[in-house]
Amino acid sequence: MNFDVVIIGGGLAGLTCGIALQEQGKRCVIINNGQAAIDFASGSLDLLSRLPNGAFVKNIPENLTALSAQLPQHPYSIMGAERVLAKAQDFEKLAESLNLDLIGSSAENHLRVTGLGSLRGAWLSPNSVPTVQGDTPFSYKKIAVLGIEGYHDFQPELLADNLTLNPQFAHCEVKTGFLNIPELDQLRANSREFRSVNIAQVLEYKLKFDDLVAEMKEAAKGTEAIFLPACFGLENQEFMESLRKATGLPLFELPTLPPSLLGMRQRIQLRHRFEKLGGLMMNGDSALKAHFHGNKVRAIQTRLHEEEEITAEHFVLASGSFFSKGLVSEFDKIYEPVFHSDIIGVEGFKDTDRFTWTDHRFSNPQPYQSAGVAINAQCQVQKSGQFLTNLYAVGNVIGGFNALELGCGSGVAVVTALAVADEILHNIH
Repeated sequence: MNFDVVIIGGGLAGLTCGIALQEQGKRCVIINNGQAAIDFASGSLDLLSRLPNGAFVKNIPENLTALSAQLPQHPYSIMGAERVLAKAQDFEKLAESLNLDLIGSSAENHLRVTGLGSLRGAWLSPNSVPTVQGDTPFSYKKIAVLGIEGYHDFQPELLADNLTLNPQFAHCEVKTGFLNIPELDQLRANSREFRSVNIAQVLEYKLKFDDLVAEMKEAAKGTEAIFLPACFGLENQEFMESLRKATGLPLFELPTLPPSLLGMRQRIQLRHRFEKLGGLMMNGDSALKAHFHGNKVRAIQTRLHEEEEITAEHFVLASGSFFSKGLVSEFDKIYEPVFHSDIIGVEGFKDTDRFTWTDHRFSNPQPYQSAGVAINAQCQVQKSGQFLTNLYAVGNVIGGFNALELGCGSGVAVVTALAVADEILHNIH
């Protein structure tokens, strides 16, 4: 099988890169093992929320310069601030064309409400998520936080107690309650299946819509807005929109414990666009090994096509970090299993010395979280000290930064994805 581009990984980075290439008429395949971190994400995208020195980032452009000085091996520092911002703005346009219903700007971060009632910085958030800009008070004063009876992944009382500790919500009156929704009784009998995805599936096919609307109105009587767990609408916000119109109230969604409907919706919509453009998804498959010719990748073999090589002019490694098995750790080494690329991390980290992988304080950022492949300014991958001319890395498989510590994982994913698409389009024959 031959393609213009083979992309290994079907998460946010791989799908974004694939869409950008397919839109320009390139024939792409995504090899997707089914484990994408986006399915477990909050739905909000972070470009850069904190600096390595711990400072909170409000103005993103000016802090990209500070990041380069503090962490020169970060992918943003390698690519350059101007290009990072340009690709971030390109993604904002792409998200708008895909109707991802995101709000925010690469000029500065906003604050989103978490499922525990705290505030966290974000670049882009679903417009159904409650957000505030800086110290600006939240738009509504009387809020009802409504959970679902028997659903333990969302705790209204805990959220309400924490919410008004934030200055932006100090003026709010918050009441809590629970929706029964009789259609969920069968799920309630088995708590292991009582998750956001299961709830959304049941409500999509078995719900008595008018009864739910009446129950919401009664539970929220006397309030101006409702906060709900993100359990309403499996593939997009259409169900939430219909509830908003029927109740006549502003309804907001909050991410729950994983899996996250807000993240899953984004992956589903991205995948639909990729396939609509003619891209091929090889789902449930995984890349096993690569074949090289000089400093180029010639072909790869996959678990389901071990006897048939998959060839292409360019290859993109979008396999993620440890969660999605883009990186593997053994007792004495951390490695990237397909191309056996060179591994880097933060200063002091060594991929073959496990004593450098962790910090002695559990609450500190852990060095192993910065592990990943080495790249250059074109996002080409380094192997045995040499950069391969047709192998690129995008997203959290790249090393040299801690996405959790800095709040930049999804930003790195889309910025590198679009930058690599540009590189391939410039170099493809």
